[in-house]
Amino acid sequence: MAKQKRSDDWGFPRWRPYGKSRDAARIRLCDRHGCTNPGDRPAPKAPNSPERWYFCESHAAEYNKGWDYFAGLDPASAAAREADEARDASGFRQSPHWGWGGPGDGSRSRDEMRALDALELDADADFTAVKAAYRRLAKANHPDLKPGDAESAKRFQQIQAAYDVLRKADERQRETAARRGA
Repeated sequence: MAKQKRSDDWGFPRWRPYGKSRDAARIRLCDRHGCTNPGDRPAPKAPNSPERWYFCESHAAEYNKGWDYFAGLDPASAAAREADEARDASGFRQSPHWGWGGPGDGSRSRDEMRALDALELDADADFTAVKAAYRRLAKANHPDLKPGDAESAKRFQQIQAAYDVLRKADERQRETAARRGA
């Protein structure tokens, strides 16, 4: 059996031998006849087809101008396709353990921020402003004041859910502050 030789690589690229890394890079050209620009913008050849054309930016814009990518798909399939395309385009998806993070100053969760939007409040609103906005919007959209109005009933439920989220968050904050103070 031959004795194993020690590696000369050491992990430093400049010490490695010159080889394929010095070859010229291959660039795909635009699929439009006569165009010599790089074709780095994929476009589907047919609806719901995995095959792609590769155009330059100007020809991709021209090709996509009247294109309906979701033609012939039901809404659920279209949403699934859109989610797949968004994941594939970005090359990664956000890790689920980052779900707590969101907009704002870091003191509110994403659900609390959505609830503030539902109550038409800014991100820095305190709980007294939340109560005032809840009362105002609940009074304006209450089903007893607008009987038979489905849109108003739906808005009232949204307002109630938003208030519940913010009320529970405020209770948690008060409990945490009480524990720290005691």
